[in-house]
Amino acid sequence: MSVIWNPSLTPQECAWRDKAAELTSRAFAPAAAEIDRDQRYPVEHLVPLRESGISGLFIPAEYGGAGASLTSLVAVVETVAQGCASTAAILAALSLGAFPVILGGSAEQKMVLLGGLARDGHAVNFALSERGAGSDAAALSTTAVPEGEGWRIRGEKCWLGNGGHSRYFIVFARTGEVGARNNISAFVVDRDAPGAVVDHYEDKMGIRGTTTTNLKLDTWVGAESVVGTLGEGLKLALATLSIGRVVVAAQANGIALCSYAEARDFAVQRLTFGRSIIDHQGVGFKLADAATALSSSRMMTYEAARAYDAGQDIGTLGAMAKLLASETSHSVVDDAMQILAGRGYVKPSAVERCYRDQRITEIYEGTSEIQRVVLARAIKKSAGAAAQR
Repeated sequence: MSVIWNPSLTPQECAWRDKAAELTSRAFAPAAAEIDRDQRYPVEHLVPLRESGISGLFIPAEYGGAGASLTSLVAVVETVAQGCASTAAILAALSLGAFPVILGGSAEQKMVLLGGLARDGHAVNFALSERGAGSDAAALSTTAVPEGEGWRIRGEKCWLGNGGHSRYFIVFARTGEVGARNNISAFVVDRDAPGAVVDHYEDKMGIRGTTTTNLKLDTWVGAESVVGTLGEGLKLALATLSIGRVVVAAQANGIALCSYAEARDFAVQRLTFGRSIIDHQGVGFKLADAATALSSSRMMTYEAARAYDAGQDIGTLGAMAKLLASETSHSVVDDAMQILAGRGYVKPSAVERCYRDQRITEIYEGTSEIQRVVLARAIKKSAGAAAQR
């Protein structure tokens, strides 16, 4: 019986988790160290992800997906991350790119983009960040100017997870004044469109099996490429990020669970002064704290997913889940490294890899500081509403 809290899942959610666990133990985890070492995108993992239905589990059934719950996606990403954080990040990026289309796309966009992802694995990429506009998304410098029967998009995007293996990009661009929150719009850009160039593959500290790139744009798209309502792209981006934060929380929890298991097993087996090192309070207490913190972060993550599945707004819960899970993961992985000491510090230790893979969970889909800003604003708003009653 596990000391760490486990969620109560529906039979369908259990089936998705178990399917992910089988693929992870058979294919993803055994290749994780080599993928990390060679900084190699694991194209061979895409086939079982697609054939199992996992890469399209969050896509509505009418477009070829499974129409599964966010809770199912959380369970799958958490499970995969325990074996290979890079593969989990690839899966998370697939969902991040698809959700703007799910939330705001036209029927034709959904048929082409979501259907293409579910059937053929044609990835859709979420292209929001820029070198000068990461946390401050309203300060985008990429522009979309009316030209003929469409739009001329100019600018450069960065930090595109799966960027080197995406067929389509959801590009967020300014259609009005700089800094105005109601003058950002979203557009579908085909990878093969003239003037759309993917370049600059980042050499990363962790999740080295993902391709993180730039996208240079001087391209024309038709009027039908607008996703959602013109001028409301930032709302669409923020709604997508609220979901993405829960998925990143699941990734962080999975990485932490891997490190915790490595440290727990080592602490039980390693003997010093005639007894297992877990019997020394300096080690045992670290594991006790890790189990408690991990249980809390998993509870928050699954609660946020359940809330979304119930139709609730998860802006606040999503920020809480990501903040708690990513920082808990940092602490758990760090303590696991300390428990394993030299054995955890050297390659190909799973904890050494987790130490590097974990760090990004405190950065993408909004840094920890941004989550605190979101929460502080929510607290202020709720206090104002309470004062008016």
